[in-house]
Amino acid sequence: MEIFTLNVGQGQFVAVTGNTEAFIVDTYLPLNPEVEIVNVKAALAAILPGKNLIGLMVTGFDADHFNEIGLKLVLNKYRPDWIMYPKYFKETGNARTCFAAIKSFERQKSEFRKISMDLSDNDKRFYYKLSNDFTFELFSPHRDDMTSSNNCSLVCKVEEKATGRSYLITGDTEGDRWDSIVYYFDSSLASTVLAAPHHGSVNGISEVAIASISPHTVLISAGVDNQYGHPDIEAMRLFRKYATDVWQTNARDGQSLRTVVTAQGVRSYKFEP
Repeated sequence: MEIFTLNVGQGQFVAVTGNTEAFIVDTYLPLNPEVEIVNVKAALAAILPGKNLIGLMVTGFDADHFNEIGLKLVLNKYRPDWIMYPKYFKETGNARTCFAAIKSFERQKSEFRKISMDLSDNDKRFYYKLSNDFTFELFSPHRDDMTSSNNCSLVCKVEEKATGRSYLITGDTEGDRWDSIVYYFDSSLASTVLAAPHHGSVNGISEVAIASISPHTVLISAGVDNQYGHPDIEAMRLFRKYATDVWQTNARDGQSLRTVVTAQGVRSYKFEP
């Protein structure tokens, strides 16, 4: 498994590849970036040759995760078989525009599948048939914690079948929701690689959660000199306490990251397509 955390500024756009397949997590592309970011179209052209892009995961409906330009790039260029997103819907102009793009694509591809995720209405935590290379295990959202769009973010562990290694996708999930997730799932959360929740926000992770996840590597998608101060000092302290490696896209002048996950170990480095 390889995880490409692209430098798109204060947002998230991730590509994950296996032996033969790939999927995308979130589609943020800033329209007027103030700092240099990766050329996403060129990056995908370098990452995806020889891979069948099977799906798109949208962790939440805020514009820094769900972006019409990035969404249309993925749908129209790579034509995935499915899209997965939280059942909770945040009514915004951005979300309406993005779902209109999805509806338009659905008319073009009759076998396209929309998967609205909610543990309270769907007791199937495990999804084995979405991919030949990966299994998907859902931990969130849940009706009991649908108090904000952040806490309705997808939390999903993706495990590569060939290696047994895993990547925990977290969106903008925050501390109080993590308490509930840990209560119900605890040791099941253990993952090789963690996508830092909420871009490394101080509210994005708790010590009990990071202890349960116990990742080898933490990957933080945050913008250079972002107005929120992500990643937070306290969040970084917890990441460094429990993980062997911590990498962030807003280091130096900004960098995309390539994380290679094998049965033998994990290695991250700067990705330059």
